[in-house]
Amino acid sequence: MAVVAVDRDRRATLVRQFRPAVGRALLEIPAGSRDVDGEPAEATARRELIEEAGLAADTLEELMAVFNTPGYCDQRTVLFLATGLSAVPTDRSGTEERYMTVETLSLDEVEDRVADGTLVDETTVLGLLAARAALDRRR
Repeated sequence: MAVVAVDRDRRATLVRQFRPAVGRALLEIPAGSRDVDGEPAEATARRELIEEAGLAADTLEELMAVFNTPGYCDQRTVLFLATGLSAVPTDRSGTEERYMTVETLSLDEVEDRVADGTLVDETTVLGLLAARAALDRRR
């Protein structure tokens, strides 16, 4: 599950965490695995948003589900848009979350941050663009 949390000013909340596989910290939308047996996707998304970003959402809507690397494995990520955000204490439990930082990014900056190499995680880029499109349709 992955969550694009967007505030009233159209700023998305992202987390920066070290990814050993690529040897550096990446800026990403909050995300995690459905590692609680039987937990619905929406519940996982809400839990991950609290754990990683310290945010609760009034509204959570599914944007899409995608296969991350279908030529390699069957991993499927469900992307959610979270709005009506309020701050809550984080609940970071894993080693990878210990040094995580929280940052915000305007949805209007996505292409520029992709072009300059700030955003390199495909789930994050796709989620931000899908969230922006969903919010634009509401205008």
